[in-house]
Amino acid sequence: MRNLTLLTDFYELTMMQAYHHAEIATGRKQEAVFDMFYRENPCGNGYAVVAGLAQVVNYINELEFNDDDISYLRSTGVFGEEFLSYLKKFKFTGSINAVPEGTVVFPGEPLVQVIAPLVEAQLIESAVLNIINHQSLIATKAARVCWAAKGDRVLEFGLRRAQGPDAGLFGARAAMIGGCFGTSNVLAGQLFDIPISGTHAHSWIMSFDSELEAFRYYANLYPNACILLVDTYDTLKSGVPNAIKVFSEMREKGIKLVKYGIRLDSGDLAYLSKQARKMLDEAGFGDAGISASNDLDEYIITELKTQGAEISLWGVGTHLITSKENPAFGGVFKLVALCSGGEWQNKMKLSEDPIKITNPGIKKIFRIYDVASGKMKADLIALADEEYTNDTDLTIFDPLATWKQMKLKAGEYIVRELLRPVFEKGECVYTSLTVPEICEYAARERATLWDEHKRLVRPHLMPVDLSKKLYDLKQDMIARIREESL
Repeated sequence: MRNLTLLTDFYELTMMQAYHHAEIATGRKQEAVFDMFYRENPCGNGYAVVAGLAQVVNYINELEFNDDDISYLRSTGVFGEEFLSYLKKFKFTGSINAVPEGTVVFPGEPLVQVIAPLVEAQLIESAVLNIINHQSLIATKAARVCWAAKGDRVLEFGLRRAQGPDAGLFGARAAMIGGCFGTSNVLAGQLFDIPISGTHAHSWIMSFDSELEAFRYYANLYPNACILLVDTYDTLKSGVPNAIKVFSEMREKGIKLVKYGIRLDSGDLAYLSKQARKMLDEAGFGDAGISASNDLDEYIITELKTQGAEISLWGVGTHLITSKENPAFGGVFKLVALCSGGEWQNKMKLSEDPIKITNPGIKKIFRIYDVASGKMKADLIALADEEYTNDTDLTIFDPLATWKQMKLKAGEYIVRELLRPVFEKGECVYTSLTVPEICEYAARERATLWDEHKRLVRPHLMPVDLSKKLYDLKQDMIARIREESL
């Protein structure tokens, strides 16, 4: 991964210089806590899937202003030599806690928690948001698409429609975490050890004198992975009959047909797949697969399955790799605590828009599961000095409608803390899982959701409550800030 030190917004650096000058003037360094979280689930979903932490780890490990960086910043005429000298020796010395990749998450929860000198924490804001926002968005979109497929395999192949090489590469990674079984992106396969898959294009058919000749040549070259694209000329009158002819010839030669079938890329996919299935079955190829593509998304897949489409593999490109319906995740990076002179002060942003009012203080996230079903019941955001176990009765409440309460009896629920140490005093203490390992973990995570939370339209929302201590702190700070502003 290339060095991303200057992958930051300009105002991060101007603020850094101002903080640095203030530290020199006062002789006092400020420590800060920032939370990276998001406010609303993307795509109208009931949850999100967090992804990108491994790239954040790489980014922090490689933070270093080289000579070219310093020369470029000097050329802007904005930064003084004393600050540039500081940058030349810059090293991240803070701590970071984060929710592991593949975890199901909800609005308001700190996905990444940065505890560091203020000048250092400010620098990494934009890059952390860029990495986590993008991959979490695509992982969430993929989870929606895979849910719509109802157990059928989903292949990501949006590289050519992604917004650049990085979006295609890390989008493929995120799509796997969201539930896809493979990608067409060969570089992603190499870098992340994920399955790659694909068939052939219409140009392959068109490069031969006949469709049948093209099919025969392809089948001869790839007898163990013979998926034939049948809609170049006429799906039912030419493509499927020619595919059946080639499959019959292969069988007559004694070739064992294992991974074989057809792909549809245009037309009425429900009608064509049902007719193709009938033709394949009547010819004795009942185990031949039918895959489909053509600008699919979770809604189209749902409709096709409702109509009885005979499709078992879905190739999803543009709508997945770009999250076309909802192209931004909306994560933010907000100051929640500040230490100046040895004493921590809780900080919060107050807004006329309730959704933009932040939760103050250094926090933890506790996930609560139902013992009997193993499913999630709620998440509880609490202050860092709070502990919760399952050996006492617990009552939690909706922070916006406090009369809505959930009473949990000892022994009937399990509590799990979500945030994990990633960096401690500048040193990485976290071992990133491989992508296949993250995919397995993510699948287990999604399995703890109730089906009602997975609905594509108007899903039931998981309760995300504040502890009584955090709720009281927030209300007290709101009252104090309002009083001071009068």
